[in-house]
Amino acid sequence: MPDLGLEVLWKGKNFARLLGGLWVALRISLIAALISVAAGILLGVLASRKHSVFSAILQVWLGIIHIMPQMVLLFLMYFGTTRAFGWNLSGETAAIIVFSLWGTAEMGDLVRGAVSSIPAIQRESAEALGLRPIQVFRFVILPQAVRRLIPLSINLITRMIKTTSLITLIGVVEILKVAQQIIEANRKASPNAAFGVYLTVFVLYYLACRPLSLAAKHLEKHWG
Repeated sequence: MPDLGLEVLWKGKNFARLLGGLWVALRISLIAALISVAAGILLGVLASRKHSVFSAILQVWLGIIHIMPQMVLLFLMYFGTTRAFGWNLSGETAAIIVFSLWGTAEMGDLVRGAVSSIPAIQRESAEALGLRPIQVFRFVILPQAVRRLIPLSINLITRMIKTTSLITLIGVVEILKVAQQIIEANRKASPNAAFGVYLTVFVLYYLACRPLSLAAKHLEKHWG
């Protein structure tokens, strides 16, 4: 049987350390996701109005986010702002800010698209029945937009969790950083430790993200 290097997981607290690193990544993702959902909904609703200045802001914001790799944004926030403005940001704080900016732009665009996709005839019919604009949005537009939005939002959170692997580059001790430390500490005793440790990281990420992916697919199928 090939040596997969899995024995290093049971030395000391190595496996517990990996779980702790995964929790760091999940914590950053969840905090950023909460901020992104709240800010993105507000921005998306405002941007869904025709000829809105918020729509122009969102498009510019999205353009920057899509062009600029998250790694560059992390470096710019963590290293750049420290020197330029004298801010003393921790790696986790910088990561939360960057992922919140990214998530807010993506969420705002999802909300704008979901609201704008509702046929205009429904809004016009509701107004013809005497509903005020706020009532039209609350009882006609919003329920339909939410059904389209929730699966997309879950997919965004899943992408956010997977992208947190980049935060190891700014010194945050998350699961990949812990994995590298374990491999380095056991390089001589367990030459194949890299395979076993990274395989475990893969499985942990899979277990963290798979339920969200299944939930998104279920909702898409159920509401389709």
